[in-house]
Amino acid sequence: MHNSNERWEASLRRGVFATCGAIASLLVMTSPAFAVSKNVDHVKTLPEGKWATAINFLSYGGQDVMMVTGRFGLKSYSLADPANPQLLDEITSQGLELEGDPPTDFTVSGPGGDPKSTFWQNEDMDVDQARKLVLISRDPRSYRGSTSREPGEADPNKATNIAGVYVVDAKDPADLKLLSFEQLPTGHTTTCINGCQWLWTGGPAATTKQRNTLGWTGRPLFVTDLTDPANPVGYTKPQDAVDVFRKDGVTAYSHDVQVDDMGIAWVSGDGGTRGYWTDGTHRDPIGGQTRAATPLNPIPYGGGGFEKREVADADGGFEHNAERPVGADAPSAYRSGKYLLATEEDFWDAPLGCKDRGHFIIGSLEGSFNGEAWRSTPQHKFRLKTVGSWAPYKQEGSRPAGGPYPPGADFCSAHYFDVAGSTVAYAWYGEGTRFLDISDPAKPRQIAYWRPEDTLVWASYFRKGYVYTADHVRGIDVLKLTSGAQLARASKREVAARPMSRKQRGFLARQAWVYRADPATRGLCLLIR
Repeated sequence: MHNSNERWEASLRRGVFATCGAIASLLVMTSPAFAVSKNVDHVKTLPEGKWATAINFLSYGGQDVMMVTGRFGLKSYSLADPANPQLLDEITSQGLELEGDPPTDFTVSGPGGDPKSTFWQNEDMDVDQARKLVLISRDPRSYRGSTSREPGEADPNKATNIAGVYVVDAKDPADLKLLSFEQLPTGHTTTCINGCQWLWTGGPAATTKQRNTLGWTGRPLFVTDLTDPANPVGYTKPQDAVDVFRKDGVTAYSHDVQVDDMGIAWVSGDGGTRGYWTDGTHRDPIGGQTRAATPLNPIPYGGGGFEKREVADADGGFEHNAERPVGADAPSAYRSGKYLLATEEDFWDAPLGCKDRGHFIIGSLEGSFNGEAWRSTPQHKFRLKTVGSWAPYKQEGSRPAGGPYPPGADFCSAHYFDVAGSTVAYAWYGEGTRFLDISDPAKPRQIAYWRPEDTLVWASYFRKGYVYTADHVRGIDVLKLTSGAQLARASKREVAARPMSRKQRGFLARQAWVYRADPATRGLCLLIR
C-alpha cells in the first residue's frame, strides 16, 4: 500500500513521462531540420541519398556530374545547377547482385540499424575521368556476407561472401551501364593507379582461412589490370599481394589508397600510412638497387605509423586515409612534401567524443625515406612524429561527451576529408562536417562547422564553391561556406562561441533551482521541485 506522498510522486512521474514522451516525439519529428552550425549555409538536402558512402565527380565538357554510391547502389546527378542536383540515372542494389546473392532487403530492425541485405560498401569511390568509368568496390559483407568466411564456404545467411570490383560505363551519365565485375580476395576500397590503367583494391579484415594459413590479420592490396575495362584482369594469388608486412612486420589491413601530385600512392591501414612509387625508375631502399616501379612491384617511398600518445595503441594506429599536399598548388608550408595529413579511425570509448582516439593528424615524413617503416618490428619500432592534430572533443559545435545521442549517430571518429588549398572539409560521423584551416601544420584550427543532430556523415567534398556530404542518415547535404569562415581564418583563432550573457546565466540559475533531474530517466527529464 502506498502513502499519499508516494502516490503523488508516482502521478507526477507519469505526467513527466508523458511530457517527456511528447517532447521526444517532437524532437524526432523536427530533428532533421535542427543543426548546430557556424559559417556554413545549408543549401539543400537530397534525402534519397540516405545510406550514402562516397561521392565523386566526372566532368563532361565543363559540365559536372556527381556520382553517389551507398547501400542503394550508384546514382548520377547533374550539377548544371550545383545548388540543386538533379538525378539522371542509377544502378540499384538489385542491379549489383551476383548469382547466388540473397535478394536486396532494406528492412531495418530498429532505430539506427542497417538494412538486412544490400550492396556494400565502396568507400572513397574512384573514377576514370578520361574513359568515364566508375569503379565500385564490393565488400564481402555485401548481401548478408561476412569477412570471416571464404567465397563458396557454407554460410548461415546463404551469402556468397564474394569481394571484388565492378566497372561502370558512364560515358552517358543518364544511361549508366555495368561493364564487368572482377572477383578479388579484397573489396573494401578501389583506387586508380597509373592513370587508371591499373587498380589497387584493399580490405577488409582477413577471413579465418587467411588468418590461419597466411598469418594475415587483415587483407592487403590486390592489383587489377584495367587496360580493357570490359575484361579486367585481377592478380589474385597471395604472392601477388601488395603492401604486405605493414604492421611492424605483420601483413595487416590495407584500407585505402590516395595518389598525390607526384604520383606517390599512399596506402593507409592497420599500422600506419606508407607511400610507394608505382611508375618510373627509382632507388629501392630495401634492396638498395635502382629498378623500375610497377603496380605489381612498387618501390617504397616513405611514411609509417604514429606514436602511441597520438593513436592510443602501440602498433602505429589504424590509419584510414591520408593525403600529402605537395607542389605549387599546395599551401606554402606543404609544397616540399614534408607533411602527411592522416585520419586515425578509432571508435573506442565513443561517449568520450574523440578525446583520446580517432584524431586528424598532421605528421612529419622526415626520417622515413630510407625504408624505415618497412624495417619496423615490435622490438625496433619506427614511428612518424606528430606535428599537429585536431579532434572535435570540447570544440565549439560538438556534442556533450557521454550523450545522449540519436540512435545510429552515437560515435565519433575522424573519417574521410577533402583538401582545397589550406582548407580541409572533414567528416566526423556523429560530430558532423568540420572545416579546418591547416595553413600552419602545427596548429590546425576550426573555422566553420555543420552538425545536424541526426548526422552520420562519412565524407565531405569541395566542388566549385559548394560542399557535398555523404551522410548515412540524412542523404546528401549541399553546403556553402560563408564569408565568416574567411574571417575566422584571418583571425588565426579557433571559432568560439560568444560568452553567456548575465541575463542568460541568471535564467539558468533560476531553472536549476526550480527543476531537478528525475533518477528514473537517468536525468533525461526533469521534475518540478
